[in-house]
Amino acid sequence: MKAIGADKGFQLDEGNLFYEFDRAKPTPQKQELLVKVNAISVNPVDTKIRQSPIEDGPRVLGFDAVGVVEAVGEKVSSFKVGDKVYYSGSPNYQGSNEEYQLVDERVVALKPTNLSDVEAASIPLTALTASETLFDVFGISHQPKENEGKSILIINGAGGVGSIATQIAKHHGLKVITTASRPETVEWSQNMGADIVLNHRNDLSDEFAQHNIKDVDYIFCTFDTDLYFEKMIELVKTRGKIATIVAFNEKQDLNLLKSKSVTFTHEYMYSRPLHDADDLNIHHQYLTDITEKLEAGQYKPTVNKVIDGLSADSLYEAHKTLESHSMIGKLVITLDDIAN
Repeated sequence: MKAIGADKGFQLDEGNLFYEFDRAKPTPQKQELLVKVNAISVNPVDTKIRQSPIEDGPRVLGFDAVGVVEAVGEKVSSFKVGDKVYYSGSPNYQGSNEEYQLVDERVVALKPTNLSDVEAASIPLTALTASETLFDVFGISHQPKENEGKSILIINGAGGVGSIATQIAKHHGLKVITTASRPETVEWSQNMGADIVLNHRNDLSDEFAQHNIKDVDYIFCTFDTDLYFEKMIELVKTRGKIATIVAFNEKQDLNLLKSKSVTFTHEYMYSRPLHDADDLNIHHQYLTDITEKLEAGQYKPTVNKVIDGLSADSLYEAHKTLESHSMIGKLVITLDDIAN
């Protein structure tokens, strides 16, 4: 089978070190599924891992995937051959930038029947990240009425995670405030359901004052934690909660959290699969819930750019697009051009 990989971590200015190679089709064991991949999404985490060292190449990147179950392990109980599924995989496996992929059934759900493969590929990683942040970290209720009167600030509302987090938070009764600056990103964020869109090019304290916002219960940072760290502490309520998916690049004074008794958390959606957590099946549960709400028209897909055909060149172009920080929503690549 065909796969796209690289033998070393690299920066884009080194040129395209991705290449196509053949490898044996794997056989699923225990709770594993073998999936024929039809479409993938490229995420910022892919660009970060691409730059990291490789011990045993070639390394195949990619997390989000949509496809059809081709074979199942002997302990699989939730899926059968022929099922159309979607998932965001695990760092413990080779990625989705290949024709066939092994994946643990506990992180997989049936693909929404009302979405195309391209639309569905835009969902898993970001929806899981948003779900863990909102329900696990912030502890919001699954009952919208119980969240009434509470508010959330999502920094970078038009990004992939921000786009689906806005929808989930809005559906569950939160007042959703996002940040954007370009007309197209403001419009996108509003279409995702944001109640208020702040201009992140301005001081956010001034933006809060202009919109008569005193503070918020929750802040979800999806862009440059160092830049917003002190500002988030200023804008969150006393005993409020802040979560970020972006690692610090600088040393920050965590004592600044003390005065307000602020809870600060790094959200990493792959912590459960990476450490084989006892509750790993919650990824299946979260994605199943997302599927139900997509089929009911309560959520909508976030794909905004499609590249036809997975190749070394198309993957390189996708990484360039993501590293330009101009992407709105999600970028999806189809596998139509890869031969069986």
